[in-house]
Amino acid sequence: MSDIYESAANSLGLFSSPCLTKVELRLTCKGISDRDALSKPDPCIVLNMQSHGQWMEVDRTEVIRSCVNPTYSKVFTLDFYFEEVQRLRFELYDINSSHNGLKEADFLGSVECTLAQVSSGAMVVHTFVLTLCVCVCVCVCVCVQIISQRKLSKALLRPGGTVGKAIITITAEELTGNDDYVELSFSARKLDDKDFFSKSDPFLEIYRLNDDATLQLVYRTETVMNNLNPVWKTFKVSLNSLCSGDHERKLQCTVWDWDSNGKHDYIGEFEATFKEMRGAIDGRQVQWPCINPKYKVKKKNYKNSGIVILNQCKVTDDTPVAIDFTASNGDPRNSCSLHYIHPYRPNEYLKALVAVGEICQDYDRWVRHDSQSDGNFLCVTPPLQVSHDFAVNFNEENPECAGIQGVVEAYQACLPKLQLYGPTNIAPIIQKVAHTASQEVHTKEAMQYFILLILTDGVITDMADTREAIVQASHLPMSVIIVGIGNADFSDMQMLDGDDGILRSPKGEPVLRDIVQFVPFRNFKHASPAALAKSVLAEVPNQVVDYYNSKGIKPKVPSEYQSSRPFGP
Repeated sequence: MSDIYESAANSLGLFSSPCLTKVELRLTCKGISDRDALSKPDPCIVLNMQSHGQWMEVDRTEVIRSCVNPTYSKVFTLDFYFEEVQRLRFELYDINSSHNGLKEADFLGSVECTLAQVSSGAMVVHTFVLTLCVCVCVCVCVCVQIISQRKLSKALLRPGGTVGKAIITITAEELTGNDDYVELSFSARKLDDKDFFSKSDPFLEIYRLNDDATLQLVYRTETVMNNLNPVWKTFKVSLNSLCSGDHERKLQCTVWDWDSNGKHDYIGEFEATFKEMRGAIDGRQVQWPCINPKYKVKKKNYKNSGIVILNQCKVTDDTPVAIDFTASNGDPRNSCSLHYIHPYRPNEYLKALVAVGEICQDYDRWVRHDSQSDGNFLCVTPPLQVSHDFAVNFNEENPECAGIQGVVEAYQACLPKLQLYGPTNIAPIIQKVAHTASQEVHTKEAMQYFILLILTDGVITDMADTREAIVQASHLPMSVIIVGIGNADFSDMQMLDGDDGILRSPKGEPVLRDIVQFVPFRNFKHASPAALAKSVLAEVPNQVVDYYNSKGIKPKVPSEYQSSRPFGP
């Protein structure tokens, strides 16, 4: 952790907030009994959390057809507060083959546990509830145990409280450091045909090679029926899940031919790394031969069992951040400048960046959106070129920073290389994020919502263009949070907010919906982080809901996320 980041966080009291970390839980089961003599079970696990004495469903795994030993690709991501008791219950169901719902499902058993404090007197190893609590709670106190992926296996309790034969294994892993997500889109061509009367029904599995040489399932695609040239749906995983943040970690990718009896036919496999996958950025493709090792040995002229293609690799991270580096902020070498870097005390920009960035960083975890870059606008960059929009880390090909701390470090590193200039134009950065948001509109479900965070001293010179940009952006899945730094006149920013009237473009066109929230940081310099969070995020939830309502897009219930034909090994 950088000294200046820690200083800014401490000055705002961010480290005095409750202990919070993110924990990922992965599930497998073995030995599920066949309740129907003519077929195998179709198991699904439902995660419930207790709230005010009531059990509420949080999420559920996919349904794996005809399988007594399922390995689920679904990952449960939980906020873990050390000071709170968070009660969880995992319920195992056998889903009716014609429905994914629970009404017609058979309840097979459950396990209850907590994600909170565990007293030393409660460490009883023969009960599932308490041993799981120890395993998860240790993620805060002894991170090595979570990072090394210690597994816990116990029997499920059947209805009535008796111990069943089915065994559930839970793997817990703490999410640390990098909040980036990656979107991947795979297809294949000329796969081997494993069926006699029809073509193969292929699906793809991606496994991560752990430090202990074990394989961890990262993702399983849907099955494309009767097709040797499948195109699988685009999916999104965290870089922590995919490769533990190690871009050169080996990934084992296996292609299977789905069979209704659960005994899927092996087609072939290949090894990859995330570093290789990044070659599919900007419309390029990356290809791997799908190899069946047995065929390679037995068949003299064997080449491969098909080609697997990565059509898209798109890294998304936290909220796009725009920092005002214009001359109105003052010379950074002058102690009066809003950008002045004091050796021991954070400036106003750093305080605001850390305070608001930490808030938006957490908010990003449940408002799904994309990211352009942790960039900034209008300054003179080497070699003395005026730029209204450049990457704060000077890496246009990979402008993302690792969390808000990465933005702070990049901000510090770039200041000595810049000459602040004018005028101050905000419209270009709004238009840039709007361009990406407009691409999301053309997708079927528009599941990504964009939030742009702008830090500025408030003295802007392209007010007309900015109004036009905001009016156009109001039709898109995006919001703009503007944080005013310093003691300037923020009347223009307040007009953009639109709380005192409907914002209109220079041509008189009104905004479709209010998408701007303005917060003067000077009002919160001595307030709690909670007060700042409330003000910064006050309007965003309604802005998100208003957008989806205007498009007629309804929230999905958990069962709608399930594939119409979920499969497993």
